[in-house]
Amino acid sequence: MSALRDKTPPLMTHDGADYRGVPASLLRDQASLSGLLIAAAGAAGLTTLDPPIVRALPRGGLVILLLLDLGHVALHTMPDEGVLALDLLVSARKDARKAIDVVTRRLTVRPARATHADRG
Repeated sequence: MSALRDKTPPLMTHDGADYRGVPASLLRDQASLSGLLIAAAGAAGLTTLDPPIVRALPRGGLVILLLLDLGHVALHTMPDEGVLALDLLVSARKDARKAIDVVTRRLTVRPARATHADRG
């Protein structure tokens, strides 16, 4: 099976960044991480629909989701491992890297892994 190669421009991009070595106390701080998500979305010029949705997970982590007019921005935390995973599905007209840059500066930790894919 050959890979599909569509010549049309993508409607969206899907970016991610994984951070290691983040203090567990920050990874459990709902208010700080919600504020970080809002700041990151604002830096990329993303339009949010509602305040962040926060869910505590059974193993002590959090999922914080910010719904956008087209897509989402989400943080997933694993405090015991010191890991924060950032996920952005945004309009291709926006620059998700600006949001990643905000998160990187605030965490003062470089991403251990980053991904980018065209979508739509």
